[in-house]
Amino acid sequence: MHQHSIPFYKTGYFSSLICDYLDEKTELKPFYNRFPNIENFKNQIEEKSLSFQPQSRSILVQALNSQYSKIETSENTLQNIASLKLDNTFTITTGHQLNLFTGPLYFLYKIVSAINLSRELKTQYPDYNFVPVYWMATEDHDFDEINYFNFKGKKVHWNREASGAVGELSTDGLENVFKLFSLDLGSSQNAERLKSLFKSAYLEHKNLADATLYLANELFKEYGLVIVDANDKDLKKQFIPFMEEELAYQISFDAVSKTTKRLNNLSDNYKVQVNPREINLFYLSKNLRERIVFEDDIYKVLNTDIVWSRSEILKHLDEVPERFSPNVIMRPLYQEVILPNLCYIGGGGELAYWFQLKQFFDEVKIPFPILLLRNSALIQSESQHKKLEKLNISAEDIFLKRDAFINKKVREISNIDIDFSSQKEHLIKQFEDLYKLAEQTDKSFLGAVKAQEVKQLKGLDILEKRLLKAQKKALSDQVFRMTELQNQLFPNGSLQERNTNFSEFYLEFGEQLIPKLVECLEPLKGEFLILTF
Repeated sequence: MHQHSIPFYKTGYFSSLICDYLDEKTELKPFYNRFPNIENFKNQIEEKSLSFQPQSRSILVQALNSQYSKIETSENTLQNIASLKLDNTFTITTGHQLNLFTGPLYFLYKIVSAINLSRELKTQYPDYNFVPVYWMATEDHDFDEINYFNFKGKKVHWNREASGAVGELSTDGLENVFKLFSLDLGSSQNAERLKSLFKSAYLEHKNLADATLYLANELFKEYGLVIVDANDKDLKKQFIPFMEEELAYQISFDAVSKTTKRLNNLSDNYKVQVNPREINLFYLSKNLRERIVFEDDIYKVLNTDIVWSRSEILKHLDEVPERFSPNVIMRPLYQEVILPNLCYIGGGGELAYWFQLKQFFDEVKIPFPILLLRNSALIQSESQHKKLEKLNISAEDIFLKRDAFINKKVREISNIDIDFSSQKEHLIKQFEDLYKLAEQTDKSFLGAVKAQEVKQLKGLDILEKRLLKAQKKALSDQVFRMTELQNQLFPNGSLQERNTNFSEFYLEFGEQLIPKLVECLEPLKGEFLILTF
C-alpha cells in the first residue's frame, strides 16, 4: 500500500478562503475560535466544560438510548453513549445529509476523520473521553440532493414525489432501486455483502432516518461511532430559549449579516455560502417543512394558512418544540447546545458558512467549536499507480485541469520544444530598444511600436498553439492513455470523493476498505491524501 500527500492548495480544488484558513492567515482569526491543532484542544475542553450542564448530558443519553433501541450496535458504541453522562466526556462531530446509500465517498471520510481525531485526542488527553458523532441531517427537505448515488458511471436514482423532512420519508419504492442496483453489482462475495447491506437498511426500515441510522451503524459501529437524530422532542426542549429569541428578536440575522459583510470585505474571492433570513426557523409537520416569517405583526408559515400572534407562537413552541426546525444558520447552534462538542469536521463549503456564525455564537454566549477540514483522499489501484509512474505523471500533475494537464504532459514528452517563452522574452527585449528609439526620435511612433509588439507576440502564441495541437495529434496514443487515466481518477472532471459511491471500492476491497481508511487518514495533518490499494 502506497501513500502520498500534497497540500490542499496544490490540488486546485479548494477555495482561497479554505486555503487561507489552513495557512492561518491573520485576517481570518476573528472568524473562528481556535485553530485545529492538538494543543488548542486543552483550552477548548476547559471552555466547553464551563458551559455544558449535567442535565443536558442526561437528556442526551436518554434520547440516544431511545434511538438506539431500534437497532443492534457494538459494545464500543454503547460505552460511548453511556460515557456522555460523565463531565469528562466530549464529542467530535461531523454531519451529513441522508444521501441514498451514503452518497459520495466523502461521507466515509467525514466519519473516519471524527473517529481518528477522537483517538488522537484520547492519546494526548488520557483523562478525558472523546466520542465520534455523526449528526444525521434528518430535518433537511432537499430530496433532489440526496435521492441518488453514482455507481460505475451510472446514476442509481430513486424516483418519487417527496415533501417535508427527508428523515420521515417512507422507504416505499426502494425495492425497484434495489433490483436495478443488484443487477449491476454482480454476484461476488463483496457484491452479496453490499446487497445485504442495502436491503437491510432500506427495505427493512420504514423511513429514511431509520435506514440511514442502520447503515452508518453497520459500517462504523466497531469504532464506537454515535449517530444522532436531533429531530427529537426532548433534545429540542433544550433549544427552546434560543428559538424564542430567534422568533422574538431575530438576533441571528443581524449578527450573521455583519459577519458576512466583514468577511466579504477581506477578499472578493471569499464567497458567501449562506444568507440569513429574518427568522431562521422552519415549521415542521407531516409532509411539511416551510419557513416561518413575520409579516404584518403576525407569524406565518409560508405556503400554508398557519398563522399566530407573538404570544400564540411562543406558547406553541413551548408545547411542541419538535415542530420547529432550525435552518442552516441555526442548526450549528442547536448542535452546540445539545452536545458537549469540541470540534466540527466538515467540507470546505461547510466551514465557509461556519465562519459566518462566529459573532452570532458570541452574542448568545455559546462556545464556538474548533473547525476542522475533513480528510480528503484519492484512491487508486496498484495498476493505476504503475501506469502513472510509467507515464511519468506526478501527484501534482494528475490534479491539473484537463487542458493544462494535457498541454504540460505533451510539452514534457515531445521531442520538439514547444515552449516559446524564451522567444517571447527575446522579442520583448528587442521592442524595448525600439521604444527607446521612438522616444528619442518621434514619440508619435510609440503607438505603432506597441501595436507591432502585440501583433508579433500574438503571432508567436498562435504558432505555439498550432505546434502544440500538431504534437497532440502525433502523440495521440500517449495523450489518450493519460486522459483515460485522469478520467478514471477524476470522474466527470471532479474529485473522486465528490462523485463516486463507496460501493465501487467495496466491490474490490471488501471489508478492508474502512479499516484501511481508518489506518491512513490523519485529520490534523492538513493535506490531501493519495492512497494506492
